[in-house]
Amino acid sequence: MTRRALITGPTAGIGNAFARELARRGYDLILVARDTERLEAIAAQLRSKHRVDVDVITADLTTVDGVARTVNAVTDTTSPVDLLVNNAGASLAGWFGTTDIADEDKQLDLLVRAPMHLMDAAIKVMAGRRGGQIINVSSVAAFTPRGAYSAHKAWLLNLSEWANIHYADVNISVMALCPGFVRTEFHQRGDMDTSGIPRWMWLNADKLVKTSLKDLDKGKSVSIPTIRYKVLSILARYLPKGVVTRAAKRGR
Repeated sequence: MTRRALITGPTAGIGNAFARELARRGYDLILVARDTERLEAIAAQLRSKHRVDVDVITADLTTVDGVARTVNAVTDTTSPVDLLVNNAGASLAGWFGTTDIADEDKQLDLLVRAPMHLMDAAIKVMAGRRGGQIINVSSVAAFTPRGAYSAHKAWLLNLSEWANIHYADVNISVMALCPGFVRTEFHQRGDMDTSGIPRWMWLNADKLVKTSLKDLDKGKSVSIPTIRYKVLSILARYLPKGVVTRAAKRGR
C-alpha cells in the first residue's frame, strides 16, 4: 500500500528536501504552509515528476485555526498519515529580552504548541492502527543555552526521546532531527548575520534528509547529522556550562 506523509513547512529548506525525497520514494504527501502559491507550485512539480498524490493545506501554524485544520488532516481516517514531519520553523534575530514579546509568543506557538498538537493527534491515531512514524525537526541548539529558540528545541528533543520509548509497544517511532547550520532560507528570513559561521559548519539539506530517514528506519530517537555535529553535541553536554554559553553566542 502507498504510504502517506504530512510535512509542515515544505516550501523551502529542510521541509522541501523531505517533500522531494519522500515523493521520490513513492509517498503520497500532504503539504502544509502559509504560502498557497508556493505550495501549489511544489505540489504540481512532485505530482508530475513522481506520479504521487499531493494535497496542500494553507495554514498558519501560529494560529489556533491553522493548527486545527492540520490536526484534522492528521486524524482523517480516510487518508491515514503514516509519517508526520514537524518541520515548520523560524527564529528571531534578537535575543530574548530585547525582542517584542508578541513575536516571542508566535515563536512559541510555531516551535512548541503546533508540533505538540500535531504529535498528540498523530500518536492517538497511530496507536489505534498500531504503527506510525514522527520526525520532529529540533536543532543542535537544543544542547546549548541559546535563548528562547534553543529552549523550544530542547523541549521538542526531550519530548521526542520520551515518546519514542513510551510508544514503542504500539510500533510508533518518534525521532528528533537535530541539524546544525543548513543552507536554506531560514537565516535570511530571520535577518540574521551568518558571516561569522565557518564554511565547514554548513550542511546540505538533501544529504541531511537522507541521513535522517536512515536513522528513523533504524529506530533512533535522535538524529544528529555528520561526525562534526555529533562531536559538537557531545562537547555541549559535557564541557563546563560557562564555556558552552560563551561559544553559543556566536552565529545567530
